[in-house]
Order: sequence, then structure tokens, then C-alpha cells
Amino acid sequence: MVDRAKQTAPRPKAPVPERMSEVAFRALYRRLREQADGTVADRGALRRLTPERVVAAVREVRTGRTVSLAAPIETTPGPDNPQPASHRMVAPTAQESTAHGLHFARDRFAMNVHGDADSHLDALCHVMFDGELYGGVPASTVTPDHAGALTLDLVRDGIVGRGVLLDIPRLRGVPWLEPGEQVGAEDLEAAEAAQGVTVGPGDLLFVRVGHRGRRRSLGAWDPSQARAGLHPEAMRFPAERGVAVLGSDGNNDAAPSAVTGVGYPVHVLAVNAMGLHLLDWLDLEELAEVCAGASRSQFLCVVAPLRLPSATGSPVNPIAVL
Repeated sequence: MVDRAKQTAPRPKAPVPERMSEVAFRALYRRLREQADGTVADRGALRRLTPERVVAAVREVRTGRTVSLAAPIETTPGPDNPQPASHRMVAPTAQESTAHGLHFARDRFAMNVHGDADSHLDALCHVMFDGELYGGVPASTVTPDHAGALTLDLVRDGIVGRGVLLDIPRLRGVPWLEPGEQVGAEDLEAAEAAQGVTVGPGDLLFVRVGHRGRRRSLGAWDPSQARAGLHPEAMRFPAERGVAVLGSDGNNDAAPSAVTGVGYPVHVLAVNAMGLHLLDWLDLEELAEVCAGASRSQFLCVVAPLRLPSATGSPVNPIAVL
């Protein structure tokens, strides 16, 4: 993490993200889609998580320390969470709390999985583009009643592999990126070099933009209008490295979008073109502190979504084991 003294120093001027026309975006989309050499049957980019790579990831454990990469689920409305999760106790009754004999406390929980606050995983059926899902599956397989293909069932056995954290605020010498700032492929390459780590095939790549740290320090805002995230051109980095999963403490996309006419270009490229499961709105602050203190950026990572066979996503609590 960044020294506190640096937080009061003049902030370096952030690079201005380049705008991208829809024509250029569609050319990038076609190129990344052609490079995605998997099929619908092999779970998209998760095909790269071979048993051998999972075993190798286990060898990354040094101390056995575990770190949650999820933010606490919130039940209070805010500018970034107008429809928060609802949680209420359905038992015990007042009488049961003091009564003799056996009684149980029980809860009921509901949430908007794909909101702008809670940590969640996007299934491959989440992003529809030009009438198609990943692999050319018709978007009509997703109906108002259920999703019929590329659902959360693809990850019913969990996701286990080597996690790699690339800390962009640390690279730039700031506590966090400001809303609207974007991360390019050159930033990812520079962070990789600065941290002495190489992202490789089958890795779970986590990109920290510092969203949670800024939110805790300055309060919540409406991230649909302004948020830090990846520039669409940055997606050539995970494509070239062959990563299996992409996650961030934002929602991976920046706002405003760099692409004219496409609001969530990184979601389109990652999920729809490349078959990458996305992890949105994580909390990477503690992980960044631990990694910086240990001078390590890689770890074993375990992601266990809920068993919701026909769902488009799930709340999730990824665990890093260092």
C-alpha cells in the first residue's frame, strides 16, 4: 500500500484515457473473440484451470494466512446501492427467545446480484451482445424466467487457482484511482514488472483500483456516472496471458465509458468475446496490504459461488491463501 505521507502530497496527473469509436471497439471485439480458442462445452476461459495448474497454485501457500476478497453485504440504501440486499429475522418470536426447550433463529435474505456495491461473480450468460452470448449461443436462451445456457452451473465445483494481484494505485503512488480514471494494458504490464510477478495461463487476475479505500475515506457516490476501471484496450493483456478469471474492486469497467455507444465495453469483451468469468466490486484493500508487506503478489485463491443452476451470477466471497 501507499505511505500515508504520499496521500497528502500533490496528486500526479493521471493519464487521459483515449476515446474509442464503436467501429474500433467492434474490431477489437472480433479480434479477441477469434483469439478465444475455447468452446461453450469447455466452460470458456476456465478450461485453462487444469488440474496441474491447481496443484501448482496450492504450492503458492507460504504462511497459511487467509484473506477475504469480498466486501460486507450492505442492507442500507446509498448512492451506489439504491436497492440494497434485504435481510430479516423470521425467527425466533419474542416468546421463543425466552421459552423453555429447543427453538431456532432463522433468516431470510434477498439481493440484486448485479448491483454496484456487493461483491459478485458474473456468469457467462450475463452479457448479451448483438443477440448472442459467449461462443455464439443465442441470447434468446435467457428468458425472463430463467437462463438456459452458460449459467452459474458452469462453476458449481468452484474456481481454484493461482491468484495474482496487480495494484495500480501502488504503481502510480496514490491511495486510489479517482472515478473516471482508466487502466491500460501498459499499466498492467508496468505493475507486473514493478511487483516482480508474471501473469500466466490459468491465473485469476485481480486488478486493484482502490475503489473501496476511496469509498471508506470519502463516502459513497454514484458509480454509474463515474468509476475507475479498465480501458477496453487493456483486455489484450489478459487475452495474451491466457488468464482464467478477471476481478476488480470496481466492476472492471470504467465510467464514463471510453467507447461511443457501448456502456460496458470490458464486460462485452471479457464475458461475451473471451469467455471470462468476472468478479465485480471486490474488496482488495486488506489483500493489497498483506501482499505489499510480504513482497508477494501471488497466492492460492478459492472462489465458491452459490449453487444456483440457472442463475446469471452469484454473491461470492473469494478467499486468498498466502
